[in-house]
Amino acid sequence: MAAGNLSPRQKMINLMYLIFIAMLALNMSKEVLSAFGLMNERLVESNEAAEERNNSFVASLNLKAEEQPEKYEPLKADAESLHTLASNFDAYLSELKGKMTATVDDPTDYEIMDKGDYLDENFFKGDKLKPEGQEFLNQINTFRDGVVSLLQGKKGMENIIQDVKDKFNTDPVKRDIGTQDWLDYHYKGFPLVASLTKMTQLQADVKTTESEVLSNMLQGTLSSEVSMTNYTTLMETTKSAYFNGEKFDGQIVLGRTDASTKPNRVELTLDGRKLTENKDFTIEGGKVKLNVNTGSVGEHKLEGKLIFSQDGEEVEVPVNSSFATVAKPNAATISADKMNVVYRGVKNPMTISFAGIPDNQVRASAPGLSKVAGVGKYVMDATTIKGREVTINVTGTLDGKSIPDNATFRIKDLPKPTGTVRGEDGAIKMQRNALEISTIGAKFDDFDFELPLRVTGFKFKVAGQPTINVNGNKLDSRAKQALSKAKRGGDVQIFDIEAKANGVSVILKKVSPVFIELTN
Repeated sequence: MAAGNLSPRQKMINLMYLIFIAMLALNMSKEVLSAFGLMNERLVESNEAAEERNNSFVASLNLKAEEQPEKYEPLKADAESLHTLASNFDAYLSELKGKMTATVDDPTDYEIMDKGDYLDENFFKGDKLKPEGQEFLNQINTFRDGVVSLLQGKKGMENIIQDVKDKFNTDPVKRDIGTQDWLDYHYKGFPLVASLTKMTQLQADVKTTESEVLSNMLQGTLSSEVSMTNYTTLMETTKSAYFNGEKFDGQIVLGRTDASTKPNRVELTLDGRKLTENKDFTIEGGKVKLNVNTGSVGEHKLEGKLIFSQDGEEVEVPVNSSFATVAKPNAATISADKMNVVYRGVKNPMTISFAGIPDNQVRASAPGLSKVAGVGKYVMDATTIKGREVTINVTGTLDGKSIPDNATFRIKDLPKPTGTVRGEDGAIKMQRNALEISTIGAKFDDFDFELPLRVTGFKFKVAGQPTINVNGNKLDSRAKQALSKAKRGGDVQIFDIEAKANGVSVILKKVSPVFIELTN
């Protein structure tokens, strides 16, 4: 425009064009500076919100580590290391930004931040870096390498590690004219507001990195908790024991096993008795392991609650279970099918029980049957029962349900007693003088009851002599006189023996006689 011979008027027009273009360039520069400033303000606001979220996350994690140290203590340690790296780098950048804005009168007037003198003078000396410039690079590298080292080898962190390496890369920058140092490329000769915004963006990258890492760490912990490898199968049933012929209504459910999840407090009772930790139970591998006696036969109730701390509050998990105790077999049950017998006139002892059911939940009934002291002990008196059989009905109660059963017994009369002399029965040989002092008795042969008989009288007959009625169980004077008249080898009969038994409420059958051959 200034070449050749121009008229004064043309020269004036050209000069006005130059001034106009300069003014446009000046206005554009100010608009760009203001845009950088507004961007910086938005980033500062976003960074403050991100820092608040990260601090809240760390505080929440510290609380969880106190409540469940086995699960969250390792995560807390990594989070604290990461937070330290981020806080140190962020504090350095904040201090550096403060020094940069201190060089202008009004830090909010971005249009005056068009010079890059501060960083050019503090970071660079010609083509070389000053210690301050090297410190800036060192701070970036320390944060980057620290985060990479912390996450190295952790599952699911591969993408974050690569992202950190990319965002905080300080390698030389490749350009068409060759390579240029990273710091020189990004900060040398730039307006102050542009460098300020870049550093605020660095702070945003730091906080975003911390947030992503913390989120992934927690997500990894939660994923591990819900991993199917932490589950086992459990069987849920509506009652603790089943009987032959019943329909089994069990359900297979999943139960999570986690050694790091331990209740803060355990309150349990067994049949109403409070259980004590380390005595009646221990907490091992996230499980409450019981160590109690199984107790008496029957069903036992385990009730209470497991108490966990969650976000500073107690969460109660109820416990309502039961188990059944059955009698330990220590002998075989052997019975003769035809030998279920009770006898008239005596108290027949009986034991009645129901396998797996306590004695207080067993009821037995039959004519003449009554309960006596002792577990499962009864007596049967069949004296007044007409007929030759009696049926005993038994009902056991388990889990609120009644289980019936019964057994039939034959009723027999007491066997015929056998007469004895001096404990001997049948046909016996005896000296005369021995017979004089002997006791006349009676007994039940091969009878299971201990039922002693008492003789109250008998008839005494010596061959050739009249029969003598004797009271008691020994020979009287008349019987002895008749005995003295007997010949050697003569026969003596003792018959019609009258006998009684204590506790027998029926008339005994006729006692069999005794025959004696005198030997002198």
